[in-house]
Amino acid sequence: MFDLNKLIRENIKRLTPYSSARDEFSGEAKVFLDANENALGSPLLKWYNRYPDPHQVKVKEAISKVKSVPPEKIFLGNGSDECIDLLFRCFCNPGKDNTVICPPTYGMYEVSANINDVEIRKAPLLDDFQLDLVHLENLVDENTKLIWICSPNNPTANSMDREDIETILNNFDGLVVVDEAYINFSRQKSFIQELNDYPNLVVLQTFSKAWGLAGLRLGMAFASEEIIEILNRVKPPYNINQVTQELALKALEEVGQVNDMIKELVQMRIALKGVFEKIPFVLKVYPSDANFLLVKMHNARKVYEFLLSRGIVVRDRSNVKLCDDCLRITVGTEEENTELIEALMDWYVETKQVKT
Repeated sequence: MFDLNKLIRENIKRLTPYSSARDEFSGEAKVFLDANENALGSPLLKWYNRYPDPHQVKVKEAISKVKSVPPEKIFLGNGSDECIDLLFRCFCNPGKDNTVICPPTYGMYEVSANINDVEIRKAPLLDDFQLDLVHLENLVDENTKLIWICSPNNPTANSMDREDIETILNNFDGLVVVDEAYINFSRQKSFIQELNDYPNLVVLQTFSKAWGLAGLRLGMAFASEEIIEILNRVKPPYNINQVTQELALKALEEVGQVNDMIKELVQMRIALKGVFEKIPFVLKVYPSDANFLLVKMHNARKVYEFLLSRGIVVRDRSNVKLCDDCLRITVGTEEENTELIEALMDWYVETKQVKT
């Protein structure tokens, strides 16, 4: 049976969180002399001399309206990477506990586990890029605290079978983290809707992909109030800066524009897939629920280097398990996509690579 209290590290239970000046004040005021800020302003704008809201109340309220999740169940991180790191720091005892990942998948799960001295256990995806539930189950023991599931997955671009994820949620007593960075490009429903049914569920999303705000570094974690409270206890007091909060609020007023961009990117993804499949040296274009395509081709590494010589950067995934001879290609603008296709055809003309 899931018991959050058993998962929390003992030192985190005892932790008295840092109390910032803004934590000790609530309400409205016109004179702030509590946080040792520069009262004269800054070289930029007057209001950047003040610390930002440590709880991001207005941003969470705006996200709540868009996502239909209470603000108390929302955590904001300096990118999703901060959320990932905090989950390890809060719930995994270094040198004792372990975590399960399902490669090929997002690399920061493994990096953060190594940073936090948490044993990594790997249940590789099946050949169809779906979860291997039998292998995963065999890896879990009493010290397994976190299972990471990226859906839609990076770099394979597919969504995981929903029933498989529910099976894990129903049978695992630790936290199941479903990373939905690319969910906006998928027809699959977000697991955010299931928070009330699964107390051990954490859902990660981001402003970096569909919202087009990668430069702001703003990630979201959705979970029970109890889990969110633990994350808030450990995070740095002012982890989301003032500029990010302001610009996120403006972006959240433009949901219609974001939805239009999502539709356009999905249409271009479908069109790109069709073009790739006609290129003679392309062996396979995998189905995608993301804003990128995983493309298997002859001599992928050499194609990658050729594209670099033309000033086009894609991601070489050739050495990743199950992704032999694959490039991960993000959907660009119409102009960028056209330039990419022209370069690929030039490579074909120069090398006469064909399918076998």
